[in-house]
Amino acid sequence: MEDKTPAPPRVVVDEPLDGRRRVLIDGADVGVVVSPDELRRLLHRAGVMEEDAPLDNPALIEWNGGGPGDWPAAPR
Repeated sequence: MEDKTPAPPRVVVDEPLDGRRRVLIDGADVGVVVSPDELRRLLHRAGVMEEDAPLDNPALIEWNGGGPGDWPAAPR
């Protein structure tokens, strides 16, 4: 019997903590980002998506603690 359970998203973006968001790809911690553009560059370098791809694809990215539009200012 074929398993029809959808695969979990490859990318998990954790909730914002002091303006930073931790990123995991296939369960591996790949860093912290502070903006959507920085996330796109990181995912592009990792070969996960094109740099100009939308960040609201739930089949690829799981957002915790807010979605792709939630980026509180990082402390300076």
